[in-house]
Amino acid sequence: MSQASTAAGQGVGGRRGGGRLGRKALRSAPIVAFPTLVRKIPVYQMVPDEAVELIHQESLNILEEVGCEFRDDEAIAIWKAAGADITGTRVRIDGALLMELVSKVPSEFTLTARNPERTVRVGGTHSVFVPMYGAPYVRDLDNNRRYGTLTDLHNFHKLAYMAPALHSSSSIICEPMDIPVPKRHLHIVHSALKHSDKPFMGIVTSKDRAEDTMEMASIVFGKDFVKDNPVLVSITNCNSPLVWDATMLDAMKVYARHNQPLILAPFALCGASTSASAVGAVAQVNAEALAGVAFTQLVRPGSPQIYGQFMVTVDMKTGAPMGGTPEAAQMMYLMGALARKYQLPWRTSGFHVGSKLNDAQAGYEANMLMHAAILAGANYIWHSAGWLEAGLTCGYSKFATDCEQLVGWYKYAGGLSFDDFKDAMAAIREVGPAGHFLGTQHTLDHFESAFFMPSLMDFNSFEQWNAEGAKDHDMRGREKARAMLGDYEEPKLDEGIAEGLGDFVARREERLPDTVN
Repeated sequence: MSQASTAAGQGVGGRRGGGRLGRKALRSAPIVAFPTLVRKIPVYQMVPDEAVELIHQESLNILEEVGCEFRDDEAIAIWKAAGADITGTRVRIDGALLMELVSKVPSEFTLTARNPERTVRVGGTHSVFVPMYGAPYVRDLDNNRRYGTLTDLHNFHKLAYMAPALHSSSSIICEPMDIPVPKRHLHIVHSALKHSDKPFMGIVTSKDRAEDTMEMASIVFGKDFVKDNPVLVSITNCNSPLVWDATMLDAMKVYARHNQPLILAPFALCGASTSASAVGAVAQVNAEALAGVAFTQLVRPGSPQIYGQFMVTVDMKTGAPMGGTPEAAQMMYLMGALARKYQLPWRTSGFHVGSKLNDAQAGYEANMLMHAAILAGANYIWHSAGWLEAGLTCGYSKFATDCEQLVGWYKYAGGLSFDDFKDAMAAIREVGPAGHFLGTQHTLDHFESAFFMPSLMDFNSFEQWNAEGAKDHDMRGREKARAMLGDYEEPKLDEGIAEGLGDFVARREERLPDTVN
C-alpha cells in the first residue's frame, strides 16, 4: 500500500493513539507528506474551443491597441529593446512578439525542497496545494480575532509542515504584526525555512527584500544551485486594470534572473477593476497575465513561470469582494482552458472564502472553488488552508479542517482505481445473498484505504455526539490544530546552515530601520 493511500485512508495525520505512549509513538513516526498530486481525472472545459480562441484574440487586441503600463524605467528600456511600441510607460505589444515570448516558458518544472522527499512537480497533470498568504489577522485557538504575531506565523508553518496534503509552507500565512515592517520579511522567510522542510514562497514587497530572500535561499541550498534551480515561488500581482507597478517589476526581475518561478497573477475585483462581465474580465486578466509572463522571458528566456489569476466578484450593492461565487468558478474554467492553450503551468485559489467564521458559508464557498480548481486542471492551488474573511484572517480551525478536506480532494483527483476490482467481485461470490463483507479478506486488506475517512467530520449518532460534548466543526478544528502543534517536532536544519541563517538575519536587522521611511 502506498504512503499516499495509507495517509488518505487515515485522514490528516492519522488517528491518534491515546495517552502519553500514543503521543510518543506519533512523534516518533515520520511525518507523512503526499507526493505531488498527479490528476487522473479529465479536465472540464466549460466552453467550446471557439470561445477560448475568441477570448485569446481579444486579449491580444487589448495589448496591441490599449497596451499595458510598466511603471519602471528599466522595464520600459527592456521592452523598447525588444521592439514593443512605447509611449511613456504605456507598452503596446504585438501579438506575434507576445506569443513568441510566452512560448519560451517551460510547461512543467521541478520545485526543489530542502528535504528532497518534499520536492514537487508543477505543470501538466501535476498539482500542488499551498496554504494561504497575507492575512493581517488570525482567528486563534480560543476563537478570538486579533492581529497575527510571529508566534502565530511559526505555528502556521508548523501546521503546514505536518499536513500531508499541503505541498508548500507558503510564507506570509499571517503577517507577524509584532515585527517592524522593514525587518518583517527576514523573520517570515526564516520561519518558513526553519519550521518546515517543504518548498516555500518569496517576498516581493521591494527589490531589497527579494534579494534578501534569495540570499537566505542560497544559504540553505547553495549559491550555485539557486542560480538555475527553482527552490521557491513568488507572487506578483498586476494592478488591474492594466498596470504592472515598479514594486512588482523589481521583484520580478530579481527572481526571474535567478530562474525562480513567479506567479504572474492580476488581482481583479470583477465589476470594479474589470468590466461587470465574467468573460470580459477573463479577457482583460488574460492580457495582464500574458504581459507579465512575456516580460519575464525578456529578463531571462526559458525561466519557469506560473500563469495565474485572482478573480473575485464584487457585491454590486456594497462593493465588498465575494468569495465562492459561481462566476468565480466559471472564470477558473476559462483560465484553465487558456493555460492549456498556451501550455503554461497555472495558478488559482482553492479555499478562499468571504465567510468570517469556519461555518456553513465557508464550506459552501470553499467547495464551489476547489471543485472548479481541480476540474479546471490547476497546477498551483493557492490559499488552500486557513483563509477567512476575504483573506483578512487566517483561522487555526479553518486551517486544520481545510487540511483534512485536502486529503479528500487529493483522493478525488487521483481518480478511480480498478486494481482490486477482480478481488472485489470474488468477495461478492464469497459472501452471497444476505451476508456481510466485514470479515472478508478483501475488506481486511482494503478497509484502511478504500474510502476517505475524515477524523474531524462527525458521523456518529446524535446521542454519541452529544455525550462527547456536542462539538461543532469549528471547535473540532481548533482542537485538532492545538493537538498538531503539541505533537510538532522541528525538521532540523544542518547546524552550520541554521547558524548561517541566524547570522544573516541578525546582520540585516542591524542595518534596517524599525520604521518605514
